[in-house]
Amino acid sequence: MTDKPRYVLALDQGTTSSRALVFDRSAKVVAQAQREFPQILPAPGLVEHDPEAIWESQLATAREALSKANLEPTQIAAIGITNQRETTVLWDRATGKPIANAIVWQSRVSAPICKHLKADGHESLIRERTGLVVDAYFSGTKIKHLLDVTPGLRERARRGEVLFGTIDTFLTWRLTGGRCHVTDVSNASRTLLFNLHTLDWDDELLRLLDVPRAMLPKIVPTSGIVGETDPQWFGAAVPIASLVGDQQAATFGQGCFAPGEAKNTYGTGCFLLMNSGETPKLSRNNLLTTVGWQIAGRTTYCLEGSVFIAGAVVQWLRDGLGLIKQSSDVEALAASVPDAGGVYFVPAFTGLGAPYWDPYAQGAIFGLTRGTTAGHIARAAIEAMAYQTRDLCEAMQADAGVPLKLLKVDGGATVNDALLQFQADQLGVPLVRPAVTETTALGAALLAGLAVGVWESLDDVARQWKADRRFEPAIDDAKRAAQYDGWKNAVARTLSRPV
Repeated sequence: MTDKPRYVLALDQGTTSSRALVFDRSAKVVAQAQREFPQILPAPGLVEHDPEAIWESQLATAREALSKANLEPTQIAAIGITNQRETTVLWDRATGKPIANAIVWQSRVSAPICKHLKADGHESLIRERTGLVVDAYFSGTKIKHLLDVTPGLRERARRGEVLFGTIDTFLTWRLTGGRCHVTDVSNASRTLLFNLHTLDWDDELLRLLDVPRAMLPKIVPTSGIVGETDPQWFGAAVPIASLVGDQQAATFGQGCFAPGEAKNTYGTGCFLLMNSGETPKLSRNNLLTTVGWQIAGRTTYCLEGSVFIAGAVVQWLRDGLGLIKQSSDVEALAASVPDAGGVYFVPAFTGLGAPYWDPYAQGAIFGLTRGTTAGHIARAAIEAMAYQTRDLCEAMQADAGVPLKLLKVDGGATVNDALLQFQADQLGVPLVRPAVTETTALGAALLAGLAVGVWESLDDVARQWKADRRFEPAIDDAKRAAQYDGWKNAVARTLSRPV
């Protein structure tokens, strides 16, 4: 290490916006930039993005963050990329242009494919090999859908003329001028095509989904230099030293380095991950087994529960109902009433994720009366995030065989103290919010910095984490149980099949 200042640039490509953050050696945010991009909703349950809009917004935020930090590219030790995970992009190898819109992780477009896979008896094989359930959430069936509906595309893919990538792969391809077609193990483990035990693409699963291996990226460790940016983008080549799925990045950024440690991210969706050690552990309670990260040849696995709609429900209150003018207004609106007034909001806009895995469930609001106000609906929407998180925690504790003692939390919605207090009340355990709530970007930065020596070891990384506030449970068991019973009743009435 020299005395020259060393910084890490994290590119945080999310579902509704692209962000870039510059971190210094003490893991403090020096500068950041953010840009939203359009959501494309061609039909109910279908969600798409324009890959060019993603690229342009991400490049613009990276340049803006560097400008705000007043840094030259030579002062950036490395770039870490974290991304919305299962979102699927196909592009032309020769031109770099997308073949179609990206199919977003929320999209249910491949639900019919999943239905056929289950009917044909493939679910147990897929579960054992990948640690995942057969659901339209994951990339593999999205790839198959695009190859099925686009004439001649599968043959082009067999010839290596069409490439697949999740967003980390697409951004790396663009940033390196088409020199690197790679993904890391954490993102690969979300495709339905990756074998958790061999840590490679699985030929049997590729045949099952009829996905040509020639279109798949090379799998690399989560922390390690994979290439350099083309000098045209920032004025000099900068090493790309980490690729990592957003929820694994947040788990790393929260310092969940020991088995049993867990975090929940409140973003567009909710994502609860628990470190389960260096051996994959298959869930008995409809959770997912996923790769957390791979560093220096050592692989860490996690149990995960995924909620499709969390913070996105606030966008719907804003854009769909017009109850608020901006997302930050929801806290005041919810605080205008003492409680939800018996209203339960199940935001199954794109089906329900763990532990229900019902792609055909539909959103609903229950308990409406003449006395129901916009405040009650807003409060019920916020409480839905906590109830869905409790669903995940109940399943995760059953799988782990140990009680949850503390939950670290992060994500945009954690600025809402009322949400976190209600969450602590529902779980009956303390919640801890970190001083740096941008844990997704922080995780990507720490993994990249670890690869190039900005931080020397995991112990060095762990010292960067600091707590901001702790929320203790404040209601009794009877009230907690009554509230949760109401939620479970509401969910049961939204499912397309009996519980």
